[in-house]
Amino acid sequence: MTKPITVLVVDNEPGFADLAGEMLEREHDAIEAEAATDGAEALEILERRAVDCIVSDYEMPEMTGLELLERVREDDPDLPFVLFTGRGSEEIASEAIAAGVTQYLQKESGKKQYALLANQITNAVAQYRTETELRESERRYERTLTTLHETTRDLMRAETKDEIYRSAVETASEILDVAVAASYAFEPTAGSLEHAASTRRSPERGDPAETFERGEGLVWDVFSEGESAYYEDVTREDGVEATGASGRSELIVPLGTHGVLVAGCEDVDGFDETMTELLHILAANTEAALDRAEREQLLRDHDRTLTRQNEELTRLNHTNEIVREINHGVAQASTRAAIEETVCDRLAETDRYRFAWIAASDDEPPTPTAWSGIDAAYIDTIRGDGDRAPEITLVRETLESGRLRLIHDVLEDEQWRSRRKEALTYGYQTVLGVPLVADERRYGVLVVHVAGADSVGESEREVLAELGETIGHAIRSVEQTRAMLTDSRLELELAVGDSRLLLNRLSDHLAASERITLDGVIDRGEDGIVLFVSAPVTASLTALENEWASIETLSVVSEGDEETLFELTVTSTPFLDVLRTYDVQIRMATAEDGTATLVLEVPQGVETRSLVEAIREEYPETELVAKRETTHTRSARRLDAHLAERLTDKQFEALQAAHYSGFFEWPRESTGEDLADALDVSSPTYHYHLRAAERKLVTVAFDGHSN
Repeated sequence: MTKPITVLVVDNEPGFADLAGEMLEREHDAIEAEAATDGAEALEILERRAVDCIVSDYEMPEMTGLELLERVREDDPDLPFVLFTGRGSEEIASEAIAAGVTQYLQKESGKKQYALLANQITNAVAQYRTETELRESERRYERTLTTLHETTRDLMRAETKDEIYRSAVETASEILDVAVAASYAFEPTAGSLEHAASTRRSPERGDPAETFERGEGLVWDVFSEGESAYYEDVTREDGVEATGASGRSELIVPLGTHGVLVAGCEDVDGFDETMTELLHILAANTEAALDRAEREQLLRDHDRTLTRQNEELTRLNHTNEIVREINHGVAQASTRAAIEETVCDRLAETDRYRFAWIAASDDEPPTPTAWSGIDAAYIDTIRGDGDRAPEITLVRETLESGRLRLIHDVLEDEQWRSRRKEALTYGYQTVLGVPLVADERRYGVLVVHVAGADSVGESEREVLAELGETIGHAIRSVEQTRAMLTDSRLELELAVGDSRLLLNRLSDHLAASERITLDGVIDRGEDGIVLFVSAPVTASLTALENEWASIETLSVVSEGDEETLFELTVTSTPFLDVLRTYDVQIRMATAEDGTATLVLEVPQGVETRSLVEAIREEYPETELVAKRETTHTRSARRLDAHLAERLTDKQFEALQAAHYSGFFEWPRESTGEDLADALDVSSPTYHYHLRAAERKLVTVAFDGHSN
């Protein structure tokens, strides 16, 4: 259907304008004429509506045809204007052409003039429309290039990939005037294309797909092949549903390894060559911007990593200096209290930590025993809150796990809500609980408060954990020294009914009411533990060496009228491991009818509850029967100390074996050869070590400190 041509006919003769309009409409179906009787009325009509051509008389009152032309040219220099006049002269024609009329035609009688006029109008309008469309197309192209140029600048300034994807689809929608534009980003982990951004002008089609899984749809095909594709009608493609496409026709361009850019039109074959070229240019700029953003992100990540590593290294060096100072101070301390005070003071004196305090494992609930860098009011708050205090919960968790515990941010932790005011007042957010341990024995917890949230890195935590072990060993050392110098000892009597205890297992091989007794223990380190056990002569235990994996060797040391002395070598037992951890000695151990009675000598400073719980953890059927204080003579304690200083390990083992096996009894219950076999040495070697030990023992007894 031909597009209508609106013609404004201007003539001051009454009825002529209407007549001319009717004649023109008859001559050409596309012409729609409107009449005006003077120039002023014509200008009013032009203000209300657009026309395609003006046909005007020359001579008119108040405003001539050429004067009207000048007014029209002010708004539209190219609008077709035909001067249709009754006055024909070369002078007027020349003046009209000079004024810029499109056509000049002299009025005549008859219908032919209207056919000519209609022909001039249609030709002039066709040329005007073509030139207008060309100019508009040029303007659009210039605007498109300007938009692409501006978009390229925006893309290169964008800091994130999301901004780049969004800018790309907005530009595609603007310059191509398509129904849908969308971008999809490739997610390597999921192996899929995820919707990144989109614009749409066709609500009835719905939103673009959110995800294209591996091998799914045209979009994935284009991305995987790395080549752009144009589908004139997606409904013709196998396996593609129209409802899932971005339009009836689609242009899909890959963005390298980053994803794809998709544009869709509602019409079949809706993309011309220019649109295709523009989308490819936009896609190339988008890919370059994504490459840049990815490189810059990698550089930013690398810079952040280096900065974080440098900060952690600086903090770690600082922490190592602090630890060296603490180790030096701890080495000079002679009491547990001095050790705890030294540790807290050194930590609180630094700029790294706000304050520190120590809770011993002996107390229930655990409460601060030493602190520095904090006023007593805060300590009183912890003690006053008791079990409700989050610090006490942290201490308990650290003791139970035996590992460092970390509160990343007390302002965000629900359990620490009651400490929000204190945290802001004293300037801390990170809190660490460091266990003070030595050979699995837990002496307490060092609690350190640090400024900033999550401000302690993994390396620093490892250093602090090692510091906790150093403090634990130092506490153990001073307690062992104190125990050697004190006369007072604690004895615990335990009843253990657990069938896994070695003595109870051995008693199962005796008759009812018969008793088995542990006479001595020799800890030979990596060579195992030697146990000397007395049992009734009726007991037959030697076969257990081959039957029990827990016994490495079992042999008879001596046989008496009523009892047989056995020597057993075992790698270790959970019970002996606990005693070793707490430096506890066995004073007496017997077992009868599957229940053992144990009397343990516990050094001062060892918490009874912790020791019993440690044994119960391995042997649940353990009961504390009695608890009593014992006193040893000072001379005996000195003798122990002197012997420990003078005897070698081999000499001490030889003396212990002789004592436990009845070697010094009369008549002798064992021979040197028996004991040499028990200790897996030659008889001359054993006698050499025993004689040396006896000589040193006699020297200490008679000559005191002399050699």
